[in-house]
Amino acid sequence: MIKLINSALCSFRGCFSRGAAFQWFVAMVVGMMIRTDKLGATSVIRALGLKPSYEPLINYFRSEAWKLRNMENSWAAYVKRNVPDLIDIGGAAVLAGDSIKIAKEGKRIAGVKRIHQESENTSKPEYIYGQLFGCVGVLAEHSGKTYCLPLACELQDGIKEIMSWDEILRQGSQTVEMISLAHRMTKAFPKAVLLLDRYYLSVPALERLDDLNAGGGGLRAIIMAKSNAVAYKKPGAHIPGTKGRPRSKGDPVKLSEMFVAEAERFKHADVILYGKKETLRYLAIDLLWGKGLYRMMRFVLVEFENGKRAIIASTDTDIGPLDIIRLYAKRYAIEPTFKSMKHDTAAFSNRFWSKHMPKLKRYAKSGEADRAALVKTEHARRCVRKSLDATEGYIFCGVVATGLLQMLSLRNARYNDMHNPRYQRTPSRTLASEATVGDFLRKNIFRLLTNEPDLTISTIIHDKMDDIMLDFERYEAG
Repeated sequence: MIKLINSALCSFRGCFSRGAAFQWFVAMVVGMMIRTDKLGATSVIRALGLKPSYEPLINYFRSEAWKLRNMENSWAAYVKRNVPDLIDIGGAAVLAGDSIKIAKEGKRIAGVKRIHQESENTSKPEYIYGQLFGCVGVLAEHSGKTYCLPLACELQDGIKEIMSWDEILRQGSQTVEMISLAHRMTKAFPKAVLLLDRYYLSVPALERLDDLNAGGGGLRAIIMAKSNAVAYKKPGAHIPGTKGRPRSKGDPVKLSEMFVAEAERFKHADVILYGKKETLRYLAIDLLWGKGLYRMMRFVLVEFENGKRAIIASTDTDIGPLDIIRLYAKRYAIEPTFKSMKHDTAAFSNRFWSKHMPKLKRYAKSGEADRAALVKTEHARRCVRKSLDATEGYIFCGVVATGLLQMLSLRNARYNDMHNPRYQRTPSRTLASEATVGDFLRKNIFRLLTNEPDLTISTIIHDKMDDIMLDFERYEAG
């Protein structure tokens, strides 16, 4: 168990130009895996019994000794090499993407803005002040349980002005940036299928997908379509000699009406969805979609036994309709990952701010300029940008911590079955959850490090531990 954590964290050594920064990264990830309180970076110091080193730890996140893109590439490559249970479809990995909104009250935190929440849950307010993150993970499955191992997570809203200071091409809409984020993962997974919610079926997103694939990469997308989606038939052959240019589309087709109009063409099938056998009716049809784009896509219309209906779109017309249905049903796995990042590793508990960032206006008028536009000097902009980088760096530590807990769960199922490591009201019959693995590590981390003193992470953590904690550990070891 501890050797897997060591090998994973040591794979990042080449991403750091200074050893001190790498050591703080190791301590941060291990601390996030075992901490009990969720009070930001200081909880890591308490969890591992480190020397009071708040300033060096905070300075690590603003350090120039690491680049987030390099760390993302290294993590994705490690996951590909060391997780044998990755879901595969025709030689392509299966990715899942979605966004999450995190409430933040800090007035000088970059990326905080007023966000609308669409939810049927009455406990959620309609509007909050916070940050919006986009996350992409790769799916793995073992013993009937599906995991979405997070690969990357970044801010995707409220930062357009800040990104423009460095002329970085990260100024598109949220849907476009999600496609860009997922495409970056094709460096590790050259062939991949991306699963997305209906929010991401947009013309700009598909245009970005085609542009990025034209430059290299085999990323395809399976996206839920809205119930009012309209597609178009192929245009008829152009008659030579007639006036006008050839038609780019044929007659419009309202997809929801096809459930009745084409009822006789539907096929029946039994499919395993969400761990249960489902009997459904489906129809696959290739049509053009997108006003002005008119891209050929495969639409799968699905009707379940309970009468519910769904329309799933695929940018790859070669994927079979039943495969499209099965794959999209696995997109839900990213939701438990978000839950684990929020509650088990507290990946979103950061509060990085800058005094140079203008205060958030809670009652700003519609159309008012971005508050980041008020930052004029080069020094102030650099400080604000570092606070933004610190936020994403902190969350990436949570991405790695959550992914390692999931990998330990998968590895434990194969080699060392973990029998009831803690009391559970409803014991799991499949794999140990991230919370269970984290609880086991929390109780045994110092024993594991002591038993393997030559490991890199053992040396790093022991060097940073408080003298009182070291004396206690020696006493416990006898």
